[in-house]
Formats: sequence, C-alpha cells, structure tokens
Amino acid sequence: MMSPRILIIEDEHLIAQALGCALRVSGVEIAGMVGTVEQALALLCSMPKIDGALLDINLRGKLAYAVADDLIARGLPFVFTTGYSAPVIPKRYQHVPVLQKPFDPNEILTALFPNA
Repeated sequence: MMSPRILIIEDEHLIAQALGCALRVSGVEIAGMVGTVEQALALLCSMPKIDGALLDINLRGKLAYAVADDLIARGLPFVFTTGYSAPVIPKRYQHVPVLQKPFDPNEILTALFPNA
C-alpha cells in the first residue's frame, strides 16, 4: 500500500512540525503544511492529490470551517485537531472526528482511515 499523503493545517509551527515528524515515522507522507485558511484553500486548489487532512479549527483567530467545507466537497477525510471542546463545533460537522490536543499519530491515523 502506498503511504497516505496528508495535509497539515495548523497555525502553531511547533505543533505542525511535531505532527509532521510523528506521522512520517508512522509511514505517512506530508503533502504540505499551512497555517491560515487562505493558504489551506489555495493549496487544496493547486495540489494534485492528497488522501486526508488534519485541520485545526482556529487558524490565527479565524475559524477554519471554509476549509472543512472544501475538504467535504472534495470527498477527503479529515480530522479536526483542536484545544476546543466538541460543543464549539457546528452540528453539520458531527460526522468529523475531533482529536483534542495533545494527540498521538496512531489516534490520528485511526480517525482519518478507520477502515485501513
């Protein structure tokens, strides 16, 4: 099986780097790392193929639901990564897994690809 290509959308650089390192060790290819809603939407438009994404809900003070909607429209699995509790997340995203920070790579991969 090919390594899954994951996009990390996280505004805290150290968290993004730590996630990237941990996921690479688990056999994941990091397709890119961005820290704003605008960068994420631009990268999704230009990126040929990704298999999933990790999406921080709050990116530099801006809620990332536009990115979530884009991922859903593309049929891509993603996981919300957040310090917030689940009730902050609108009901329309109730099917999206939510991982509270801190989290481990195995949790992420299981949440992204439950049937793998």
